[in-house]
Amino acid sequence: MSVVVFAYHEVGCCALEVLTELGVPIGCVYTQRDDARENTWFRSVAGTARSLGLSVRTADPRTEAERRHIRELAPRLLLSAYWRRLLPEAVLALAPVAVNVHGSLLPRYRGRAPVNWQILHGERQGGVSLHHMVAEPDAGDLIDQEAFAIGPDDTPLDVHRKLVPAAATVLRRSIPALLDGTAARRPQPASEATTFGARRPADGLIDFRYAAEDVRNLIRAVTDPYPGAYCYAGPHRVTVWRATHPDQHQPHPAPRRPPGAVEAGPIGVFVTCGDGRRLRLEDVEIDGRRGDPRAFPHLLRHGTVVTALEGPW
Repeated sequence: MSVVVFAYHEVGCCALEVLTELGVPIGCVYTQRDDARENTWFRSVAGTARSLGLSVRTADPRTEAERRHIRELAPRLLLSAYWRRLLPEAVLALAPVAVNVHGSLLPRYRGRAPVNWQILHGERQGGVSLHHMVAEPDAGDLIDQEAFAIGPDDTPLDVHRKLVPAAATVLRRSIPALLDGTAARRPQPASEATTFGARRPADGLIDFRYAAEDVRNLIRAVTDPYPGAYCYAGPHRVTVWRATHPDQHQPHPAPRRPPGAVEAGPIGVFVTCGDGRRLRLEDVEIDGRRGDPRAFPHLLRHGTVVTALEGPW
């Protein structure tokens, strides 16, 4: 009763390790080549598979030749673990069971980049779902879920550090039952579903007309190892890697200044947001230099207005 695995990212490596730990035969592992435009901060599925003595393929499993290869393996189970393409029904039909590991508590946050979207929306609970694959992305019946807390200052790396062991827990609980046909399943409540698309670097543009906590959530949602949130001081792009919210519990906002107005002084550099509250910039990058915002007094000086538009100085 072998398994064919479609895997990428740290979760993909975790899936291979759990299957090996459980003694489940893996017929082959499909993975994807890294995108040179992206920051590859996670382990290689190909490297992990080879270290476990597994067969690795990078060909597109949707082709007739690869479907024939999978059919010849006669797998009992297809497992997708952070695979980056939708597997069509012609592939799903090659095994009695086809399941996917997803980084949210479905039916919420179907689609791409669930970790980043959850942080962006200020969620305080995340999780992992194992579900049957169907034609519609992330919409199949649920098999198992494992929840975890998302802290108010968590970044994507923090959430991934919780997500990977949660995925391992779900797989250890569910794989044996999936292979022997006893796994429970329940439909997802479609009325509760939310779906989000892929994020691009341009989606990190900061508009300080939004509330301070919304801006801070954007900053932490796309900070390292992602491209970062950014704004402009005149023609200079300012990437904000970290910001804190000193006014978060203040009952009344400070006297209003225009959104994006900079207050610079000995204790730090602050920016006013659309709700009148401020963010303290903690870590920025300008013109290839990264560090304390106070190191850029010529650009982040008191009275400067940083905006979502690049413009003359």
